[in-house]
Amino acid sequence: MTHGDAPQDLDAALVALPKVLLHDHLDGGLRPATVVELAAAAGHGLPTTDPGALGAWFVGSAGSGSLPRYLETFAHTLAVMQTADGLRRVAREAVLDLAADGVVYAEERYAPEQHQERGLTLQQVVDAVRAGLAEGQEQARDAGHEIRVVQVLSAMRQADRSGEVAALALANRDAGVVGFDIAGPEEGFPPSRHAGAFRVVRDASFPATVHAGEDGGLDSVAEALHVAGAVRLGHGVRIADDVHAEPDGTWRLGVLAHWVRDRRVPLEVCPSSNLQTGAAASVAEHPVTLLRRAGFEVTVNTDNRLQSGTSLSRELGLLVREAGWTLDDVVDVTVTAARHAFLHDDERRALVDRIVSPAAVPGTARPGRHRA
Repeated sequence: MTHGDAPQDLDAALVALPKVLLHDHLDGGLRPATVVELAAAAGHGLPTTDPGALGAWFVGSAGSGSLPRYLETFAHTLAVMQTADGLRRVAREAVLDLAADGVVYAEERYAPEQHQERGLTLQQVVDAVRAGLAEGQEQARDAGHEIRVVQVLSAMRQADRSGEVAALALANRDAGVVGFDIAGPEEGFPPSRHAGAFRVVRDASFPATVHAGEDGGLDSVAEALHVAGAVRLGHGVRIADDVHAEPDGTWRLGVLAHWVRDRRVPLEVCPSSNLQTGAAASVAEHPVTLLRRAGFEVTVNTDNRLQSGTSLSRELGLLVREAGWTLDDVVDVTVTAARHAFLHDDERRALVDRIVSPAAVPGTARPGRHRA
């Protein structure tokens, strides 16, 4: 195997690589068996109570090609995440599943306001998730895998509680909450509706990442950057509409694309999810490859592991198999993710060192090749 080629056992190599995950929804990563058990306890009806069939139902329903239809699948996951015990279990299992996939750092995002149907306060929601993440990290450590998982709090863009969620994030910034986000349907619910919340976190020197450029176009991306002050773009793939390949192999960028690339604003790209919501036709044609070749800060993520039937290793493997990526490409985007984690710079540097260690995946990462 030459350096940069896909190894014979690609899947094993990808799982072995220490990986960084920046865009993963807690309510989109449940184990089907857990949904069945918690739904039974809560008296919530499901399309099927067979875990295998339920997992297939989630993937099929989420693959309709419509973002609103995709979001409807969350009625079932949210229904079983309305108690402290349910939240703690889901968070613990998320950590263990990520650890089994070789993830060493992850930011789990969710909207606390969606977990109050049974009387939990916003702070109780955060506390339950924190407890579950801590339990999962301890269990993973006992099994020999060091993983760090933190929280990003999302406000729903179609609601009016972003100010509360922003204050909640700041109140927990020293207790495992590292960022603020808005999620939900882009069309009709621009970041400007939540300008006050973004101003609060910006004035507090607290980072924001905004879902933009997934269902919405360049206007959505522009507002995320200039109104919300986002330092990362959740998805962001529609910025490709402002990028054009020239016959001579160069790239012609519009004003907004230049702004994103020039300022190294990272894109939290989720290939399989984009296929399901209609943002891309195939992995081979997904804009992530074009954007990476054009010099953008690209990271690869899972979005919703349950709805997409995926893992981070699987997402990276699809790009190798279907879009012509090499293992060097995979290591590069993993390092990019580490460099843009919502951590202090010394912590990010340590994370990069862990990824490019000669022992990480033999034959892939070269020490000193990647800038930290």
